[in-house]
Amino acid sequence: MSLSYWVSRALSSLPLLNVAIEQEEKLVPLSVNYFPHRKCNYACDFCFHTSKNLKILPLDDAKRGLRMLADAGMKKLNISGGEPFLQPHFIGEVFKFCKEELKLESCSVVNNGSKVTEKWLDTYGQYLDVMAISCDSFVPETNVRQGRAENGRPGHIQKVFEVTEWCRKRGIKVKINTVVTIHNWEENMVDSIQELTPFRWKVFQVLLLDSENTGKETGSLRDARNLTITSEQFQAFIDRHKGLGDCLVPESNEAMRDSYLNLDEDMRFLNCQDGGKTPGRSLLEVGVQEAMKDAGFDEEQFFGRGGVFDWKRDPDQGSLDW
Repeated sequence: MSLSYWVSRALSSLPLLNVAIEQEEKLVPLSVNYFPHRKCNYACDFCFHTSKNLKILPLDDAKRGLRMLADAGMKKLNISGGEPFLQPHFIGEVFKFCKEELKLESCSVVNNGSKVTEKWLDTYGQYLDVMAISCDSFVPETNVRQGRAENGRPGHIQKVFEVTEWCRKRGIKVKINTVVTIHNWEENMVDSIQELTPFRWKVFQVLLLDSENTGKETGSLRDARNLTITSEQFQAFIDRHKGLGDCLVPESNEAMRDSYLNLDEDMRFLNCQDGGKTPGRSLLEVGVQEAMKDAGFDEEQFFGRGGVFDWKRDPDQGSLDW
């Protein structure tokens, strides 16, 4: 056969080749962290999603975006904040939608515990797999010192234990999140964590992000520069708690920075590659795949830090009938 025949055959196959390459390059938003609003009743000095506005999407717009994410492969939705439970109806209806209509594998919420009620759990708890409660210290003064308190009042630790018990009765898995700073890196939390018995204890090294928690010079509302610790101090904290076994999940700054798909109140992915949090284009306007190009997401790091775990609730646990 002539050379022109083979050339034409090769050219005709290029579109299929391009489609195959494009499909291979598509990122799947397997697990997404959604920050629906920025308001919070606490004032943690290390917060890196501070209250710059009071915006929240209409519920129908949020549902449309979540459906787009599910269609693109999302299996787990985590809601964080701002304090999510300042908008209890909104997050409850989101979880109900994600479970009943989108059939997501897992729904979770990161919160400070202060606004959780048994009434909310009785209404929406059946749609929640994981309740992640933030607790940085089991010394009341340390929590107050770092801003993990409402109007400077103690009481946070008691609420953590209370919410944990409410969730346990309803078969909702409990996770504890702790930020390790200069004020708590020498603390021994073994007894308290054993008493709480979370299925995961996520331990973060305090992270600085420009425009969020690095002082007025960068337009930040918070300043955590005096809270930072060295890698050696962080490791010392981890080593002190290794006896807790697999429930302990440490996360250094290096592991954390680019391994999350963080979605803001306008459904824009937040890019942290340059040391700040730069919002991209809204997926509501450009679609999921285009929006993910702005995320700076490191998929390999996501899997490497254990981003996929046993995130479904245990249907055999919990004594309450829904």
